[in-house]
Amino acid sequence: MPMNLLDVLHARRGVVCFVGAGGKKTTMYRLAALHPGRVLITTTAHIEYFPRGITALTTEPADITWCAKLAPHRGQRVLALAHACELRGRHAGLSPAELREVLACGGFDLCVVKSDGARSRHIKAPADHEPALPDFADTVVPIVSAKVFGRPLGEKIAHRPERITAVTGAQPGEPLTATHVARLLASAEGSLRRTGGATVVPVINMVDNRILEAAARAAAEEALALTQRFDRVVLAAMRSDEPIVRVVERTGGP
Repeated sequence: MPMNLLDVLHARRGVVCFVGAGGKKTTMYRLAALHPGRVLITTTAHIEYFPRGITALTTEPADITWCAKLAPHRGQRVLALAHACELRGRHAGLSPAELREVLACGGFDLCVVKSDGARSRHIKAPADHEPALPDFADTVVPIVSAKVFGRPLGEKIAHRPERITAVTGAQPGEPLTATHVARLLASAEGSLRRTGGATVVPVINMVDNRILEAAARAAAEEALALTQRFDRVVLAAMRSDEPIVRVVERTGGP
């Protein structure tokens, strides 16, 4: 019996935030489609325009309150919210206070939040001001793409490569290994930055073949050995019919 993505990612209820690079939005939309209840899709960072087929509301900061704007859409199962933005093709994020207001009056079972930007790269380590995680997040899902394994560290695949160097030790132009990805996932200055007391479930996405699966599994096992902050790493191919490739869980005691 296939595993349920909602359960594996601790995404049945509450506020689930996505950071890192390599499939945040794809995972968010997949969860929204799978969830049987009322789902809010939103962002605390910039986000590309929401896909067609999803009812999306935008507002200026001085516009009517979010609660008033939500009122006509109480029967909508999936709703997307963001601020209008001057950047072409993008929306701007809500503040934590605005998100609290929305959650207080919206009647949502699940809220999925894009809390980081990566400029469509496959791997990222956060800057000092990142990620934009609300302190009331229930679950944080750090994402990295398996497509980085064996690729040289640089601007083509990485957002903020200098931060990846600082966190993982990978040098510019050096092929990224399972150890580098493990260090990123397990680092308090990498994928764990600002996660607070939230449940953390890292995802290595785009695991599209056995070679990538072997590297991703090695990275997952090493990450679990480096930290007690999470107990599983999900290997996934979010665009596949069956998105879960493997769940690597902690075995034994600390």
